[in-house]
Amino acid sequence: MLVASRVLLALALGLSSVAALAPRISPRVRHESRSAIPRGWAPVRRAESDSVIPLRIGLAQANLAALEEYLLDVSHPESPNYGEHWSPAKVAQTFRPSAETVDTVRGWLVDSGIDAGRVRLNPSGGWLLANVTVAEAEELLGTEYYVYEHAESGHKQVGCDRAYHLPEHVSKHVELVTPTLHFDAKVKKRSTKSKVGNPGSGPVSPKTTGQIKNIFNQLQNCDEQITPICVRALYNFEYIPIVPNKNSIGIVEYTPQAYVPSDMDMFFGNFSPSQVGQRPQLISIDGGTIDVGFGGFDVNGESNLDLQYSMSLVGKRQPVTLYQTGDDLEGASFNTLLDALDGSYCTFEGGDDPFSDPTYPDPFGGGYQGPEQCGGVTPAHVISTSYSYDEFDLTPAYMERQCAEYAKLGLMGVTVLFSSGDYGVAGNGGICLDSEGFPDFEGDVFAPSFPGGCPYITSVGATQINPGAKVTDPESACMQVIYSGGGFSDVFAMPSYQKSAVEKYLSQYPPGYAGQFNTSGSRAYPDLSANGANYVVAVQGEYLLVYGTSASSPVTAAILSAVNDARLALGKKPIGFINPTIYSSLFKIAFHDIVSGSNPGCGTNGFSAQPGWDPVTGVGTPNFPAMLAAWLLLP
Repeated sequence: MLVASRVLLALALGLSSVAALAPRISPRVRHESRSAIPRGWAPVRRAESDSVIPLRIGLAQANLAALEEYLLDVSHPESPNYGEHWSPAKVAQTFRPSAETVDTVRGWLVDSGIDAGRVRLNPSGGWLLANVTVAEAEELLGTEYYVYEHAESGHKQVGCDRAYHLPEHVSKHVELVTPTLHFDAKVKKRSTKSKVGNPGSGPVSPKTTGQIKNIFNQLQNCDEQITPICVRALYNFEYIPIVPNKNSIGIVEYTPQAYVPSDMDMFFGNFSPSQVGQRPQLISIDGGTIDVGFGGFDVNGESNLDLQYSMSLVGKRQPVTLYQTGDDLEGASFNTLLDALDGSYCTFEGGDDPFSDPTYPDPFGGGYQGPEQCGGVTPAHVISTSYSYDEFDLTPAYMERQCAEYAKLGLMGVTVLFSSGDYGVAGNGGICLDSEGFPDFEGDVFAPSFPGGCPYITSVGATQINPGAKVTDPESACMQVIYSGGGFSDVFAMPSYQKSAVEKYLSQYPPGYAGQFNTSGSRAYPDLSANGANYVVAVQGEYLLVYGTSASSPVTAAILSAVNDARLALGKKPIGFINPTIYSSLFKIAFHDIVSGSNPGCGTNGFSAQPGWDPVTGVGTPNFPAMLAAWLLLP
């Protein structure tokens, strides 16, 4: 009996030892997926099993669940900490990956057969790296790898099929894994997908109806041609900067988009003579240049529009910073700019996606050969960007990672504006989605934009002066040449600051369209609007009539910059992330409510502009005197 007991005890101890040595296994869960391959890409063959790929695992940051809470604490007008923005050091410290996260992901790799010596942690602690074979990656991620080829460019990349999986206990510690589903790729050849400055790239690029024969710079002609005096009249915007040395406004351009100096003087000569010879303060990011060797509306139209109107509206005393991003060969993505503005982002959640973001020094030769710019550029108080993607072009993890960085900029007191799009409820070029979520020009499901759907940026829609109307008459949603982009994100949840306004719209003015947009309670956009039709812009020595939310965003930036100047002059902080404020009851008087027009697309009339917030024009257009007074009353 004693012998039997000892045998049983030894057996139990043996089994316990085996269990202790066994791999830590939990059920696999789908970590990231996409419903459709981006336009132009197609699988051509299975990837060879013995091919080696650089597996990169972006580690989740600490405290991201509290990100909105932190941001509202410094941004909501009723918060006792309103305006108490964080330092960059506090932001970096708060969101640094935990030791538990690093140990859990490393342990999974080692337990799965990847030798510990092959697993490296990057210096920031945010990125685990391991060179693995395709066969090992497929086993780790529960997926299959293919070689994909782009129909137009012929570029190839390795990626996995539709989804990849992680053990349940690992998934919560990982933001994304590459190479997997991210198709803005460069493998060994130059890709154009992520060069957002390429002519025609992105849902927001201005449109033109051609050359203007006669220029009208009179208020009675603002329904036909918008010039700076029309914008000032529309929004009661007259302001002379008091402390321009303390204030800052930034305009973002992506090479090869570039302004033409002689066009600036041509425009200023007619509409702001004191600024002839004035130029934006150029900050070149990763080889950003205005010397691109070619020109025309597709290359110069965006930059000329943004700078001619932002600079003329803020006036000669207030410098405007130009963030010229990426060289004219390798190009740039939004992450290129974010890297320069905040060095911690270069490694945040694992850093840039090498399959989505340009690589510097340019690995193909001929481009920018310096190191990637990582930090060192101080963000302006207000930053306007007139470029964007469609949500279906990117994966949720990629968008969420970038959206979190916009929240971090908000924590630091930066106002981030993006144009909402020019195709109403449709995506770039008028494309929509089919019932399965695939891009389809014949589809009837709405296609939201990014970063418009990110809850931590301010999305700017477009309005117009109706034909035959006076500049003092109410505007409507823009329905000339372009339609104001707006709708509901398929990725991001509805933030608390807009919940009441959005639910009121949906209950009082139900749009219908069952199954055609996300009704689960998602982020709605735009947040506000400004005129986007009939702008007079100098391009390559002639005046063109230009349309787009590309105009609305820099105009809004100029107006908000004046608010910052006034607050700074009183010793107050910049306005920072404005969304919680503009949706509050305190600011109803600060906007002209837009109640007519719609944003057609996808075979529908789109949403309609209605009293209060709507997914066409947001809370409305600026009423500068009331807006300024309301913000000056805040601490």
